[in-house]
Amino acid sequence: MTDIVPPHPGPLPLSGETERSSAPSPHPNPLAAGERGPSAGEAGEASSTAPLLDVRHLRIEFPTRRGVLTAVDDVSFAIAPGEVLGVVGESGAGKSLTGAAIIGLLEPPGRIAGGEIVLDGARIDHLPHDQMRRVRGRRIGAIFQDPLASLDPLYSIGSQLIETIRTHLPMSEAAARTRAVELLQEVGIPAAARRIDHYPHQFSGGMRQRVVIALALAANPRLIIADEPTTALDVSIQAQIITLLRRLCREYGTAVMLITHDMGVIAETADRVAVMYAGRIVEIGPVADVIRAPKHPYTIGLMGSIPSVTTDRERLVQIDGSMPRLTAIPSGCPFHPRCNRVFDRCLHERPELFEAGTSRAACWLHAPLP
Repeated sequence: MTDIVPPHPGPLPLSGETERSSAPSPHPNPLAAGERGPSAGEAGEASSTAPLLDVRHLRIEFPTRRGVLTAVDDVSFAIAPGEVLGVVGESGAGKSLTGAAIIGLLEPPGRIAGGEIVLDGARIDHLPHDQMRRVRGRRIGAIFQDPLASLDPLYSIGSQLIETIRTHLPMSEAAARTRAVELLQEVGIPAAARRIDHYPHQFSGGMRQRVVIALALAANPRLIIADEPTTALDVSIQAQIITLLRRLCREYGTAVMLITHDMGVIAETADRVAVMYAGRIVEIGPVADVIRAPKHPYTIGLMGSIPSVTTDRERLVQIDGSMPRLTAIPSGCPFHPRCNRVFDRCLHERPELFEAGTSRAACWLHAPLP
């Protein structure tokens, strides 16, 4: 069985969003101190020329005493300025490892064994640690699943925001504090000027996640890696965080790589979706098309396992078996032991991503005719 979470009802409005929208902002553009990303219109123009992030044939390996294990194999995708790319799949598919490799936080003995990661036209996967630290935070932000793990319980959130801002931007202590308050207001923290001196344990789970989003935006990065940012939250708070991310992307042209196993979050937030299985992308395309008309048998199984509110089905689709271990990746198509449309070629040859309508799918069913 899979652990993909079905779509849930649409996002709720942010608490107090109506009142905030009618009030003048304390800063014409709170996220624009220093450099800022392109506007939504500029993002549309940029996407037709060059991607902001370009991952090319990424391969991640883990050396062990029993041999080298390949956790991510030949993964390629691009994200345009202002775009949200959802990355979805079962646990163990390689989603979080891909995000960690992009931001330079792969845990040893994991290593990038092949491919390239290009940000804004410059390759970053081979940068020394000190140079990567300057990229991380300034040009790439991160939002993780557990906000308590991202916040130091011994320091106030203001101290952590101010330190992050001053690390990446040339600001005085007073200017950084003013910007920190503006960031907290922007992500929906009420009474931000007072609460900036509070500690993480004094916030609810949803408010802590908003603080983490403010930290990710502190230096106004061009790209945010959001790894399961709503999983630990209840549905109503999830919807508010989703609304917040979408608004920030729309207003400031920030690109987001959204890693999740929740198809509901993908449906509500992403522009495109990449479906991963056993360390490989098996389908990628516009989110509406992938959800309505999936092309890969794995994606078809995922969508068939989700209950529908419009049609009456006696039984949902079940994908038999489980994700293969890294020590037992099958030859050919890694999904073939679980596929109900398998044929001889699937057992011996690995398919590449073939054009399948508006999407691309790594399945021999979509191979071009000779």
